[in-house]
Amino acid sequence: MSNGTRTLVSPAVLARPRGRAVYWTVFTGVVLLFALAFLFPVHWMVTGAMKSPDEVARTPPTLVPENWSTDGYTDAWQLMRLPTHLWNTVVQAAGAWLLQLVFCTAAAYALSRLRPAFGKVILGGILATLMVPAQALVVPKYLTVADLGLLNDPLAIWLPAVASAFNLYLLKRFFDQLPRDVLEAAEIDGAGRLRTLWSIVLPLSRPVLGVVSIFALVAVWQDFLWPLMVFSDTGRQPISVALVQLSQNIQLTVLLAAMVIAALPMVALFLVFQRHIIAGISAGGTKG
Repeated sequence: MSNGTRTLVSPAVLARPRGRAVYWTVFTGVVLLFALAFLFPVHWMVTGAMKSPDEVARTPPTLVPENWSTDGYTDAWQLMRLPTHLWNTVVQAAGAWLLQLVFCTAAAYALSRLRPAFGKVILGGILATLMVPAQALVVPKYLTVADLGLLNDPLAIWLPAVASAFNLYLLKRFFDQLPRDVLEAAEIDGAGRLRTLWSIVLPLSRPVLGVVSIFALVAVWQDFLWPLMVFSDTGRQPISVALVQLSQNIQLTVLLAAMVIAALPMVALFLVFQRHIIAGISAGGTKG
């Protein structure tokens, strides 16, 4: 009797040696193609920084350096002042992440569990902001930040990042799916709203909090247009802006090395927390 599950290849075909061989051949080929498409640009950057300037511009290109050298990385670290700009990025991303986590979690918990008056209207208005193009908000945000005197200040990055409608909605959906029995048991034991949030809701929400943290950090780390507008002081610019501003008189190998160094923190962050990211995405799914 069939269990009702549909698959691309039937179990009868997979039971045959020829069908199984064809399936795994096609599957392996597709995986290798996707891996090559994603990993080749990374390989090109990492190895390109180890080539000589003449070799990296050669046609046809070489897949591996003829003479391996790490001078590109050392020159990028010193000439482009990467420690300063990486630290600026860390400060901006950490502040935006912390404020976004605090305020989005509080707002999502209030909309999900406290159920204020006109809560659905408020949530609808917040979600409506997702329909507004980000480019349309640049000028009003800049004028607001300029009027408050926050240009060349990390607050110019932190405050706009707090208003993340997507992360707020992601948190609310997760809070809506928390077991009602656990929350009611906490209320019976005398726990208040804040106590329930701190002791019950937040420990259960670690997967989705990990996903929101990744989204918040990556959004600030890769942003270019907004930091370019609010940071005219070169010494305060993040790495995304500094790479463009300082690349005019820099050799291509040095620029490639700087790009590799700038990408390493986000790659390391993903590798460390990939299990939490997958768990958070799965936990955010709709219950059947």
